[in-house]
Amino acid sequence: MLVFMLQQAWEADYNPKSAIQAVAENVNTRDDLPAGVTPAQAPVSIPIAAVTAAKVIKITTDVLALEINTEGGTIQNLDLLAYPEEHENTAVNTLRGMFGFAIPEINKTPVRIFNSETDKLFVAQSGLITSAGSVEAANHHSIFAAPKNAYALAAGQEILTVPLTWTDANGLQVTKTFTFKRGSYEIDLAQNVKNGSTAAWTGRQYSQLLKTPSTENKGGMLTSGMRAYDGGVIYTEAKKYEKVDFDDMHDENLDIASVGGWTAMIQHYFASAWVPPADQENHFYSKELKLGQYVIGTYSPAVTVEPNAEANFAAQLFAGPKIQPLMEKVAAGLELTVDYSVLTFIGKPIYWLLNQIHNLVGNWGLSIMGVTFVIKLLFFPLSHASFKSMAKMRKIQPRLKELQDRFKDDRPRFNTEMMAMYKKEKVNPLGGCLPILIQIPVFMALYWVLSETVEFRQAPFMLWIQDLSIQDPFFVLPVIMGISMKIQQSLNPAPIDPVQAKIMKMFPIVFTVFFLFFPAGLVLYWVINNTLSILQQTYITRQIENAK
Repeated sequence: MLVFMLQQAWEADYNPKSAIQAVAENVNTRDDLPAGVTPAQAPVSIPIAAVTAAKVIKITTDVLALEINTEGGTIQNLDLLAYPEEHENTAVNTLRGMFGFAIPEINKTPVRIFNSETDKLFVAQSGLITSAGSVEAANHHSIFAAPKNAYALAAGQEILTVPLTWTDANGLQVTKTFTFKRGSYEIDLAQNVKNGSTAAWTGRQYSQLLKTPSTENKGGMLTSGMRAYDGGVIYTEAKKYEKVDFDDMHDENLDIASVGGWTAMIQHYFASAWVPPADQENHFYSKELKLGQYVIGTYSPAVTVEPNAEANFAAQLFAGPKIQPLMEKVAAGLELTVDYSVLTFIGKPIYWLLNQIHNLVGNWGLSIMGVTFVIKLLFFPLSHASFKSMAKMRKIQPRLKELQDRFKDDRPRFNTEMMAMYKKEKVNPLGGCLPILIQIPVFMALYWVLSETVEFRQAPFMLWIQDLSIQDPFFVLPVIMGISMKIQQSLNPAPIDPVQAKIMKMFPIVFTVFFLFFPAGLVLYWVINNTLSILQQTYITRQIENAK
């Protein structure tokens, strides 16, 4: 055991480090320590003068406001200007004011994705890993020089570039350029390496996301109490979309090679992803740091730059809302960060249909109503057969009751006679279950679409419903849903068993309580669906009852 431990210690100290070890160890130094660390406590490999020379550059576009720290060119404190934290419901506040209730303060500050606060630390880092034998190049601890302290996308300007430069005493120069586009949540990164030294330089580019898991609302609470996924994600050629949560990073360091792909940290409604070039082989890595922080990223193949030559590296950062059409243009599979669970195969067509209807009507509430009509139309043959079966059941109900009274002491005989009657009247006693069974996967898929799709976040419908992604503030829709369920129940044949009949009567009340906490958009779907079912069932029941 002693010999083994000595060997392990010797290898850690003297063996050459792999590229993935070099990247991971680059992270676990000064800028990953908590705030308040003095320069004297910083690792000796980082000069104190260089640490104090770092400054922050402020960038503003039409959709983003962010900071770039000249220490490594790290992106921090990124705000989404079009997405406020809270949405003011004017109708609700007006009613509150009329009845003398206090009107709560609305937090209109933009949603912040990247954050430099220690307990919420989340940053996007990039740099170069130097291979053995080459001079050290710029990593995310190196101090860059910037020509300006602030940049803003002017009116009529489509592209904004922010250059940073780093030069060492040997003549190696790195120019890191960030490019921003109007209306875009993509940030292009280009790193140019000019070798003015007398020896060849070999190295790789890396891009990574560093995050401290949130302790306030781990995972992001959805309206019904379920939690949205908050953690790492990778997309590779072999496995496609794959979650790598913080527990996975704790258990094992990621080490995968794939052509193309991307790494991301996602949260409810928003995503941040580094996308390296799709035509090169990229190595995916992750690591848990000592301070409870986690890193996930990729590094490129090694590139050699001869003296008096240069090389270019590229990557793309997406930081914004999970709008699927936008993400599809950034990278293959990036739209899968909008997670519809195992029902994605149903959720994606529903989302597509909602988008098509919204393009016509311009209101997400009306889009939900339109989707309800289409779904009802698709399942019309099955629901028609089911309602017909229930109408027949309702018509023979008195005769079944008579059978029950006659054979109340002989249960086997009653069951035999009842099945004979079903066969004679061509009634399927389970036929009424079909509409509910068919709707369950559609209902669940729609739940995930409404809960995960950022377009529904703070999307108004009409009157008091100004956010379809949260519960009805006055619970009007859930009550209407309960009433519609009760009406629909009255059209169905009552169970012969009195205990079952009592349980069935409780269903509308129980479901109303459940729906109080569901997103208003989901309750709207159920109300419209129930209304259409009532109209269809009433028509079929009257036809059957009037027939001989």
